[in-house]
Amino acid sequence: MTQQLRFDGKVAIVTGAGNGLGRSHALELARRGAKVLVNDLGGAVDGTSSSLSAAQKVVEEIRALGGEAIANGASVTDVAAVGQMVGEAMAQWGRIDILVNNAGILRDKSFTKMDLADFRTVVDVHLMGAVNCTKAVWDTMRNQKYGRIVFTTSSTGLYGNFGQSNYGAAKMALVGLMQTLALEGAKNDVRVNCLAPSAATRMTADILPPAALELLRPEAVTPGLIWLVSDQAPTRTVLCAGGGSFEIANVTITQGVHLGMGADVPEQLAAQAAKLGDRQDERVPHTGFVQVEVELAKAGVEFKIT
Repeated sequence: MTQQLRFDGKVAIVTGAGNGLGRSHALELARRGAKVLVNDLGGAVDGTSSSLSAAQKVVEEIRALGGEAIANGASVTDVAAVGQMVGEAMAQWGRIDILVNNAGILRDKSFTKMDLADFRTVVDVHLMGAVNCTKAVWDTMRNQKYGRIVFTTSSTGLYGNFGQSNYGAAKMALVGLMQTLALEGAKNDVRVNCLAPSAATRMTADILPPAALELLRPEAVTPGLIWLVSDQAPTRTVLCAGGGSFEIANVTITQGVHLGMGADVPEQLAAQAAKLGDRQDERVPHTGFVQVEVELAKAGVEFKIT
């Protein structure tokens, strides 16, 4: 029997925690001993309107379990409100150990029909909302030499989905943010990961078949979140989770080809496209400089970033 992952004495902020995945995450963290700030704007799926009632209801559920929680209705797009939210948690409990960036909205349309304002709004909530919250806790976590941050990415960002260009762009951007913040947080034990959930929530209720709704409950994703914010958490991991299954997604680089800089390189690329894309012996770079190292090595120049 493995030892239970516990969060006694830890403080967590979970955004978008009034329903669905966020609610499931907040409740499970509380069951395992964490003190939880439950943040939710209380709006519709498209981000319109607001109410504290959803967050307060989850707080009441946590308190009924014997846990500690407070409700917060800040919009993650409001930098000042996010700062006040973090200040509330610090005033209440004196530290912040875990940040789960889960808040999000949908405004789906094909790219040709999408208004740029809707594109910008979705990016603002998913990407900049996560940036705002992370920036607000970053120095606190670094100074206490402990922190666990999770960004909620999506298969739409990783692999694409029709009609979700705004959502996909924001979700893949979070992976890039994770890659760099994990490097910058390492020396202070601030670990940063992404969770890519498959779950039946308000956002997916209209597109999933009835048979999937029970299997893809948010509660089937939350165990992955628990691992990603635990003392045993990895860092720089994109964990896919849904229906009780878990996978890790990677951004890789193939062995590729070296073609030099001749006039016919475009034609050679076209002719060797299959070799260029051959995934045998592909690698997962530990930093962006690995691409430079690989390319210079194939040209006969040794180069290493230490």
